[in-house]
Amino acid sequence: MEFTASQIAGILEGEVDGNPEVAVHKLSKIEEGEAGSLTFLANPKYTPYIYQTEASVIIVNRDFTPEQELNSTLIKVDDAYKAFSQLLAYYNQVKNNKKGIENPVFVSDSATYGSDVYLGAFAYIGANVVLGENVKIYPNVYIGDNVTIGSNTIVFAGAKIYSETQIGKDCVIHSGVIIGADGFGFTPDENGEFTKVPQTGNVVLEDNVDVGAGTTIDRATLGSTVLRRGVKLDNQIQIAHNVEIGEHTVIAAQTGIAGSTKIGRHCMIGGQVGIVGHIVIGDRVRIQAQSGISRNIKDDEVLQGSPAMVYGDYNKSYVHFRNLPRLVQRIEKLESSNGN
Repeated sequence: MEFTASQIAGILEGEVDGNPEVAVHKLSKIEEGEAGSLTFLANPKYTPYIYQTEASVIIVNRDFTPEQELNSTLIKVDDAYKAFSQLLAYYNQVKNNKKGIENPVFVSDSATYGSDVYLGAFAYIGANVVLGENVKIYPNVYIGDNVTIGSNTIVFAGAKIYSETQIGKDCVIHSGVIIGADGFGFTPDENGEFTKVPQTGNVVLEDNVDVGAGTTIDRATLGSTVLRRGVKLDNQIQIAHNVEIGEHTVIAAQTGIAGSTKIGRHCMIGGQVGIVGHIVIGDRVRIQAQSGISRNIKDDEVLQGSPAMVYGDYNKSYVHFRNLPRLVQRIEKLESSNGN
């Protein structure tokens, strides 16, 4: 795809300073810019590169005034970083704007779908599935019976969505995701053997949810496992049965959340965090990477460690952790001098 500076400025509501007809066909970092590429300058420490780069078009803030002659055409906007992000979103929208049904695809006679859908080769669409308008189902996706998927949602190649799952509008499901597999429910008998507890619930993803590659979200034992509007999950996360995650919470890779835990709104959870089951985590909580959460957490707490403690207390304690060998030596010397 190729765009002129004038076309890009129109998308971003920006102002062209230079040749409006210069064309670009790829994106680049400002320090690696080549002819035909588009880049941006938002961080002042990268300003020297604007005089060296060979990028054809550069997005800058409106208040930027060059101190040397430039070879590039500028597009001036209110916020260069935000504008570049907007352009990336537009680029992805154009790139992923596939339509039509490839062959072979299996679509149940009882399934329905809206206009402008895309069904990639070897996709399976089960009984009573409902797909909204402009839904994109990439190759080798499995969608089980009675699944609903809202308009403008994208399901990338190889994802598996089990029966009864409900997915809202404007969601993104990346490759290798499994939604709706059985929760880990077993009960021991008198002989120490484990019997499976049937998992009869489902998974509900509200609008504008992103699920990273390789993430698994288990169906509920009863009721629903729920990800509220705007939740963002990184790659390789495990969400167990009957978990509920509040609006606009973000979770980094390799985090595991055990069954029936409820997480509030606008939380930020770092990578490799482990969270036990049947607890409640409040709103706006921040949990540092590799922490272990084993208790209820109040609103606005910041935590670190395993088991996790208040972030400030952890930092103070860590000073002593590092000095423990030296402190032990001092104690041993004191005891020795006292004849103990």
